[in-house]
Amino acid sequence: MTQAPDMWNSAYDNDTAPWIIGEPQPAILALERAGRIRGRILDPGAGAGEHTIALTAAGYDIRGVDLSPSAVAYARRNATAKGVPGARFEVADMVALADSPDNPLGTFDTIVDSALFHVFSDDEARTAYVRALHRLCEPGGCVHILALSDAEPGFGPRIGADLLRDSFAGPGWELEDLRPDHYYGRVTEANADQLGDLTVDATGKVKVVAWLARIRRTG
Repeated sequence: MTQAPDMWNSAYDNDTAPWIIGEPQPAILALERAGRIRGRILDPGAGAGEHTIALTAAGYDIRGVDLSPSAVAYARRNATAKGVPGARFEVADMVALADSPDNPLGTFDTIVDSALFHVFSDDEARTAYVRALHRLCEPGGCVHILALSDAEPGFGPRIGADLLRDSFAGPGWELEDLRPDHYYGRVTEANADQLGDLTVDATGKVKVVAWLARIRRTG
């Protein structure tokens, strides 16, 4: 199965994407400081490219992919503007990769999913995405997922911890850690009516609760 990129293209073309904050998510930077990001790295759903840009600048071997051609174009411009023109981005459909006869991306030691897993509200698409992660992750490699939590009001698609547990309960995975964390977004017309009592800081950013999962590919 494949996905249509139109909605995502529109968010970048019209500058309404609430996840574009001009910097990496603090939770992802904390993983790097803790030594949890290593080897060959994939950034699926790379979006504006902040994590690929930051990790490329730090000397990591990382590739950012996104379903949306507009997102990839945005990320490349962003990388050039930030002085990291060597950051690598390409268009790829993660769901389609689950069963594609070819794997043009290869395999990775670390996969860093910042706010992609939670967009798969359809069980079939989510299951295919998890299969793609298994295909792309080296045995013994690690998948980190930062996903919006339904524990408090917020914006965007929010999920419960059980969905993460259940999605990686099958053979070939070990859920090593699952803990509360935070995700930062910005206020745009796409999410202004979802914020409720959430506090918006002086820079226009809003902090919401999230899940941070670490999953090991075991076979």
